[in-house]
Amino acid sequence: MPMQTYNLPDVGEGLTEAEIVQWHVKPGDAVAVNDVVAEIETAKSLVELPSPFAGTVSELLVAEGETVAVGTPILAVSGESDVPAPEAPQAPAAESSTGASDAGGSVLVGYGTGGEVQTRRRKAPREKTVAAAVGVVAKPPIRKLARDLGIELSDATATGAAGEVTRDDVLRHAEQAKVFRNLETPQWPEERERRIPAPPRATPPRPADDRYEAIPVKGVRKATANAIVGSAYTAPHVSVWTDVNASRTMEFVQRLKQQPQFADVRISPLLVFAKALLWAVQRTPEINSAWIETEDGAEIQVRGYVNLGIAAATPRGLLVPNIKDAHAMSTRELAVALQNLTQTAREGKTRPEDQQGGTITITNIGVFGMDAGTPIINPGEAGIVAMGAIRQKPWVVDGEVRPAWVTTVSGSFDHRIVDGDKISRFLADIAAVLEEPALLLD
Repeated sequence: MPMQTYNLPDVGEGLTEAEIVQWHVKPGDAVAVNDVVAEIETAKSLVELPSPFAGTVSELLVAEGETVAVGTPILAVSGESDVPAPEAPQAPAAESSTGASDAGGSVLVGYGTGGEVQTRRRKAPREKTVAAAVGVVAKPPIRKLARDLGIELSDATATGAAGEVTRDDVLRHAEQAKVFRNLETPQWPEERERRIPAPPRATPPRPADDRYEAIPVKGVRKATANAIVGSAYTAPHVSVWTDVNASRTMEFVQRLKQQPQFADVRISPLLVFAKALLWAVQRTPEINSAWIETEDGAEIQVRGYVNLGIAAATPRGLLVPNIKDAHAMSTRELAVALQNLTQTAREGKTRPEDQQGGTITITNIGVFGMDAGTPIINPGEAGIVAMGAIRQKPWVVDGEVRPAWVTTVSGSFDHRIVDGDKISRFLADIAAVLEEPALLLD
């Protein structure tokens, strides 16, 4: 009886490893083509794996909770397939240098290739030397810069959008190496030539009692940590904020709730906030840009569309799904999209493609009772705007103190792309709409 092996496929996110969260089959079970055999967690989402062939489960080759690389055999099925396995789409030849086709050669049917590809991959110790030699993605000018500075590209942390080593990565690593060398070299004259090796970094012993909990860093938490560190140390952040009288926004929300066309849609101030941001982007399009490294240095790409990201706290960690072409939506369409996105994220069903291609992000920290913050920019974008809690506070109008619904609008922006005048104008436009939603009728 022929045996077929199911290798962990690329689910179309450009990622190279995943955790087996739960098996839906066991040895002896019969499976048909497209039956769900397992649930896996990647750095971005939970994904159900369909079987590419029919037969009887012979063996589960990976245990639940184990993280393995794409291309690793995870399931053995015996018996003839009643339906031929679908052909997995192959990545274009031009993408082979990014590692998309090196991870087992299979792509999960229905998910596509996911566009940009990350190249970091967990490798066995015997592969480490080879990976350092040929697995680093960098453009020729970046490689030359690394040679001129005397550093190994494989030692630099890659933060490029496609997993490549950028000019900033090389310069940052060179500076860190310089600082380390200076720390190693004594500063007193009589010892200047003597090198003192750095003490080995000891691993803290695990406590013997139950007062501590060790939480493995993997999945969404691992991806979030890498993205935040890369953004914080690559894009120079500048943060601004302003207080806003949102009383008319609160009135506008109540009027929308009474409209028949919004009867089945959840309406909140976040909807007005999102519309305000989209209106402000039209007036300052540079905010909706990306910094792109090129062979000649760098360029700023101003997008003519808005894929609006919404930072969502979920049981699995922070996710940033985005609403595609939000700029072209009516108020009702945007309200429905926000409702669906939020519900899907909370249920842990956000699709990988919904987390790709964002252009600017909103984070609603007000739901946690926070007034303002300095959020970190989502990688590949130029700005993130936070909406604080809306509270009744005293507000001065024409010299008189009156009660008002007040919120704080804050945000962080990539100062390489946008200067202070554009940042201030953009945030002021958002505030203006929150103070007078009738501006959206223009």
